[in-house]
Amino acid sequence: MLEFFARTREGHTPLTGVFAVVGCDGTGKTRLTADLLASLREKGSAKRRYLGLVSGETGDKIKSLPFVGVRLEHNLHSKANRALDMEKKLPGTGTAIIMYLLTLVRTVRLLRIMRLSRRGVEVLADRYPQAEIPGFHYDGPGLTVSRTDNWLVHKLAVREQKLYEWMAEQKPTLVIRLNIDAATAHARKPDHDIAELVDKISVVSRLNFNGARVCEIDACIPYPEVLEAALQAINQARQATLVGERA
Repeated sequence: MLEFFARTREGHTPLTGVFAVVGCDGTGKTRLTADLLASLREKGSAKRRYLGLVSGETGDKIKSLPFVGVRLEHNLHSKANRALDMEKKLPGTGTAIIMYLLTLVRTVRLLRIMRLSRRGVEVLADRYPQAEIPGFHYDGPGLTVSRTDNWLVHKLAVREQKLYEWMAEQKPTLVIRLNIDAATAHARKPDHDIAELVDKISVVSRLNFNGARVCEIDACIPYPEVLEAALQAINQARQATLVGERA
């Protein structure tokens, strides 16, 4: 797969019509991307794509399963947190292989977004991969060379890092970063550990997404204002793209 990516590299120009929404849990990414999608579809073809992995929407779907859903999601979430803790060594080769496969899933999802972009379809991406800071919680690499002495896991970590570096090069036209304070995020997501929220807020605020255009929006303001600010940012990014194409 890495060889395929090497052959298909087309430079680092932004993906036309791809708008990523990022932020800590509790910022309202899901609601915002849904409302933005409805607006974009009024003017043309548009789709929404989720680029997260083991939490968020996946967890919500598991919870909805009858009888066992809530307990199963809680069990999987606990195991995922243990595996994704960047302060500890990986629990084993099997978990490392699963984490690498999840990275391949994310890569395939991004490839599909790239195809939509080439077809002229606008895409709203809920979350976006980055290679700056490791950790699946931050949409970065889940494996790191320093976390293991296992030769197979080491090899997987090296390959995974290259995949994330390639994904990070595929810059969206615009990144909409929703900013929030930990107290507000925890009030909206009381089932989340506040220390984890503080950590994620800190990391997300430092990401530059390989130099992509970033619009900062305060997610604590009334939601209609958040939506309006995001729509304005998208329209400005569209105009900038048109100017660049004419130049």
